[in-house]
Amino acid sequence: MLTVEKRDGRQVEFDAKKIVVAIEKAMNSSTGIYEENLAEKIAKEIEGYAKTIGKVLSITDIEDQVYYKLIQYNNPATARAYENYKAVQKYKRETNTTDESIIGLLEESNKDLLEENSNKNAVIASTQRDLIAGEVSKDIARRKLIPQDLLQAHDEGAIHLHDMDYIIQPMFNCCLVNMKDMLDKGTVVNGKLIESPKSFQVACNVMTQIIAQIASNQYGGQSIDIRCLSKYLRKSYEKNLNLCIETLGDIDMAEKMADKMTQKDLESGIQTIQYQINTLMTSNGQAPFVTLFMFIEDHDEYKEETAKIIEEILKQRIQGIKNEAGVYVTPAFPKLIYVLDENNIHKDSEFYHLTSLAIRCTAKRMYPDYISAKKMRENYEGNVFSPMGCRAFLSPWKDEHGNYQFEGRFNIGVVTINLPQIGILADGDEDKFFEILDKRLEMCKRAGVLRYGLLKDVTSDSSPIHWQHGAIARLKPHTPIKDLLIGGYATVTLGYIGIYEATLLTIGESHTTPKGKEFAMKIMDIMNEKIKQWKKETNLGFALYGTPAESLTHRFNSIDRERFGVIENITDKGYYTNSFHVDVREEISAFEKFSFESKFQDKSSGGCISYVEIPNMSKNLKALETLVKYIYDNIQYAEFNTKSDYCQNCGFDGEITINEDGDWQCPQCGNKDHATMNVVRRTCGYLGENFWNEGRTKEIKDRVLHI
Repeated sequence: MLTVEKRDGRQVEFDAKKIVVAIEKAMNSSTGIYEENLAEKIAKEIEGYAKTIGKVLSITDIEDQVYYKLIQYNNPATARAYENYKAVQKYKRETNTTDESIIGLLEESNKDLLEENSNKNAVIASTQRDLIAGEVSKDIARRKLIPQDLLQAHDEGAIHLHDMDYIIQPMFNCCLVNMKDMLDKGTVVNGKLIESPKSFQVACNVMTQIIAQIASNQYGGQSIDIRCLSKYLRKSYEKNLNLCIETLGDIDMAEKMADKMTQKDLESGIQTIQYQINTLMTSNGQAPFVTLFMFIEDHDEYKEETAKIIEEILKQRIQGIKNEAGVYVTPAFPKLIYVLDENNIHKDSEFYHLTSLAIRCTAKRMYPDYISAKKMRENYEGNVFSPMGCRAFLSPWKDEHGNYQFEGRFNIGVVTINLPQIGILADGDEDKFFEILDKRLEMCKRAGVLRYGLLKDVTSDSSPIHWQHGAIARLKPHTPIKDLLIGGYATVTLGYIGIYEATLLTIGESHTTPKGKEFAMKIMDIMNEKIKQWKKETNLGFALYGTPAESLTHRFNSIDRERFGVIENITDKGYYTNSFHVDVREEISAFEKFSFESKFQDKSSGGCISYVEIPNMSKNLKALETLVKYIYDNIQYAEFNTKSDYCQNCGFDGEITINEDGDWQCPQCGNKDHATMNVVRRTCGYLGENFWNEGRTKEIKDRVLHI
């Protein structure tokens, strides 16, 4: 039997008909010339040649023979058409690297892509469209934009270039929106002028439209200081009061009626925000990643209105949002941050009633998270401001008048270093650990500069809502954004994962021991020194960031397990520990954990957050109040993880657990169908509600209670 060797090495029977088909396709193409019986003649001659040469022909040999035969029979047009056909087939076969991942997404077999983000439902068509575009973008970035050594370091898990699926576009990571400026001075949405609102409800509606536009033109979180709405609540009251005076004539009655009308406006406005954010679908196939920052300043002329807005936000969050079954459940967005300060932390404080309400809300819905104004002022030159999204903080920056500015600033991008891998390679040699760390940090610096290089020539036209209409700036059309990228106005962040594992590998102890802590702090100090050095060298606002790694903890761990094998307490877990956090399995009290991690927060000024696992505290609010007060005095930024799940099959309202097989299962009816369960867990500062990858699921299962 005459055989042919295929490209994958397999040998199959020679089939002359396939040669005929290929030649006729070339002849019938737009550039070929058809000649009757020529295809059959060439196929027969190639078959005869194959029988006489005494070896197995390869597919490439046959393709060469076809080309030369077409030239021999004076049909160069078809020969060229055949060569072009071969080139296209080669591109499809060899150049395109996205087929497998995209088909795996569509067939729901690519678990890594499907479970990469717990707030993206990868089965929905619009989300799939964004994920498919992301896979194509990654492919182009890998082949055209990223230097080979950085790409190799990424693939080997030495570093991680975050958000590679967006890197080819003129987009940045996260921001602190200057919403006050946009509402007070007006803005433009989708080419339409939006003037300054005349009422609270309109302001809330405009704000949600702005949020949607912003989310569609960047790939990270955005934060809004809710004080931007306080002025408009007063406008609504004044408008209502004038109407009531005209209608009723009696001032006392008019004021009472205006209060009631304004309360209705307040309730409707906050409901608009909550429902719009949870039902909007942005261009990247998910609800906007939004944080609402709730802070009352004593000298603010609108502080009473701010307090009322905070109260209503908390009341509506306690209630929750109805799921498909009509049952109130915990929504993932907007994330809420409540600022603890002297005016609300003590029982006799003016706004202590809001802190009590926030504690009730935390016990029921996990949010709000808490920022200590006292601790933050110590770390940020006396300032209190929101993170950009879940945990990324800006460095203090002053404008030309010497005034601090935080709103309207942003983060360019993130690269994260894999500390456990360095620990594995160092094999207990501390000097070797820091030698490898130094080399890899230089790669991280280059990755940060690369982010800047990809954005420096972008103009304001790339995202008018950001650059022209107030979210970040009010630049004129066609103006380069370069000046906003340098001098510390924007940040470029170095993230890190696995302080715990790196310390255990090198010192043989957890970083919670005195010896381990000393080593861990040395890592932190070296990274901070590098940050200072890079700022001077590049004029970029480098910052150190405790990475909120949702899927990356699993990715790094999987790469290292495949390369180095199973290492007890390191690669065997299926995940690494986020940033500086205590190992989720380690028995430690909530107070001890907050106190210990606060020292690492002080050294992670580019982004950080700490959490403790707590049971359902709805019937023990006193204990939760004690923890909240402890946050105020001891740690800058903290949150609580509790459980707030619902099974639509049997109506179970409690903790849906992970069974021995790693599947989520209702403890009451045994339901395992994700589509009929509402499970909310905190993974990286945000709440997630679309389930998680294998590694993160294992990490959630391993978490111990801290109280």
